[in-house]
Amino acid sequence: MSLTSAATLATLDRTGPRRITDLAAVEGVTQPAMTALVRVMEESGLVERRGDASDKRVTLVCLTEAGAIYVRTRRQAGVHAFERLIGELTGDEIEALVAALPALRHLAELESQDREGPKQ
Repeated sequence: MSLTSAATLATLDRTGPRRITDLAAVEGVTQPAMTALVRVMEESGLVERRGDASDKRVTLVCLTEAGAIYVRTRRQAGVHAFERLIGELTGDEIEALVAALPALRHLAELESQDREGPKQ
């Protein structure tokens, strides 16, 4: 799976259903590229398109249960990888990581806000 596909699934998991144009803007790709990407993920059973109850002209891309499971599995694999790697650090290195946690949390918040893009 491409990084853009994985990032798009993570965005949908974090923010809920989105328009293709919104996803394209958030992920930094063109609308035609996102349309093609969504089609592939739809064929794989990871996303589905649904109508928007508030505007019948709009189609939203939504995670399927398989897509949500994929995102959770990827995240858990990342957690396990970091656990293993952190276990190989020295005490001083672990202390340095702990001291950096507030700054890392702030970076994650900023990145999340940036990736969410404009609200619907």
